[in-house]
Amino acid sequence: MMAFMSVIQYGSTQARWVLATTALGSGMAFLDGTVVNVALPAMGRDFDAEVAGLQWILNGYMLMLASLILLSGSLGDRLGRRRMFVIGVAWFAIASAICTIAPTIEVLVAGRILQGIGGALLTPGSLAILQTTFRAEDRGRAVGTWSGLTSVSAAVGPFVGGWLVDAASWRWIFLINVPIAAVTIALALRHVPESRDDTATGKLDVAGAVLATLGLGGVTYGLISAGSRGFGSPVVLVSLIGGVAMLIAFVEVERRSSHPMLPPDIFSNIRFTGANLVTVVVYGALGTATFLVVVFLQEVLGYSALESGAALLPMTLLMLGLSGRSGQLASQIGPRLLMTVGPLLMSAGFLLMLRIGPGSSYVTDILPAVVVLGLGLVSTVAPLTATVLSSVDDHHAGVASGVNNAVARSAQLFAVAGIPLAAGITGDAYTDPAVFEDGFHTALWIAASLAASGAVLAAVTLREPAAAEAPRPEPAPARSNRHCALEAPPLSSCPGSSSRTTSGREAA
Repeated sequence: MMAFMSVIQYGSTQARWVLATTALGSGMAFLDGTVVNVALPAMGRDFDAEVAGLQWILNGYMLMLASLILLSGSLGDRLGRRRMFVIGVAWFAIASAICTIAPTIEVLVAGRILQGIGGALLTPGSLAILQTTFRAEDRGRAVGTWSGLTSVSAAVGPFVGGWLVDAASWRWIFLINVPIAAVTIALALRHVPESRDDTATGKLDVAGAVLATLGLGGVTYGLISAGSRGFGSPVVLVSLIGGVAMLIAFVEVERRSSHPMLPPDIFSNIRFTGANLVTVVVYGALGTATFLVVVFLQEVLGYSALESGAALLPMTLLMLGLSGRSGQLASQIGPRLLMTVGPLLMSAGFLLMLRIGPGSSYVTDILPAVVVLGLGLVSTVAPLTATVLSSVDDHHAGVASGVNNAVARSAQLFAVAGIPLAAGITGDAYTDPAVFEDGFHTALWIAASLAASGAVLAAVTLREPAAAEAPRPEPAPARSNRHCALEAPPLSSCPGSSSRTTSGREAA
């Protein structure tokens, strides 16, 4: 049973405040990701870093986000989703301040790791708040609107971040998180209702979180180190083998645990599993491409930080304008069509980027690829998120959100660590335009293949269940309690009938 203050109708005043607050908090994390990508070349120059250093600036954050987001979802279900959201926002702001004053790349990576912990606390909370406070019929639109609003930060990020990097220093890109966090916390405490899962019992799965962190960290360190040491290095082999062993141990612990942070039975729903498989390949492709594109524009085409960030603006504007409609359309016709077409468009966008090289025109070579990729994201992201959340019961909203976010970040983590290695972008290759261009094109082929496989997965796993296959209602238990549904079709005056109907529809 869930405890929350009210069920919010889309379009009401409180709904606007809740959407604004959750989007602002999540948008802070998205803004940080956009800005960090733009600033990577400047950071690399200041610290004289190789590709591995740039990878860790991104992966230090994603490692903790992927490892702890499941535990955070459970904490939110138990202790309160708004409470964990607020704690995460405050933590993120403190970590951002550490990044601002980092004297070495090691301290910067440490600050990014701490940011990842804050992101793990706030990210699942924002979506779980929407899922548990909005009416069932409004959730798809709310999630779509949330996706669009968070795109505002992605649209503003390249301009603000690029301007700060060019005019002042990359250090200022982290400082902007502090005032955003202060406003978010104030709004959350005033306007967002608290919600939790009152049925959550048992111990927290700390062992699972530790094993996930060690496993993901080991594999990531091994893949990144292989670029300079080679796969024959004892350090690389120990890291990879140890990481895989930890991940296997994690699966076994979750399977045997009475209180797993990743309940194995949550994957029994084919739509939930399918949506997460699509997440793996789509976010793996997207994370690698966005990491490399901004660096490529600056190092090979000579763009400034502001120009390279602004080059991707049409993609974020498309998401801002169309994500809400995409989520609403998916709730009407089902997610399968949109999530099949979307990854195909993303794949086409990556392939169009193969035309980018020295002397390329923005209008004829870069812009078409960005627009096609943006349309692919519009068709994929909001329906994917809504499908993940609607595939489970409300009391598992925090866990479902955490699983999907962990899957997305893990995919990006491994892709950013492994795909540049597979494409030959290692060491200081990003400072050599000819070498970087060859590796960049190889990476785009890999990203396009991953996105195309996402379309196949969506087409196969997201089919609507046939009417004959729909689960039949179980016989009523033999007890004397009156049950409205046994006497007549459910009426609005029948206590609980509406929630039962909604729950059953969502679980289908």
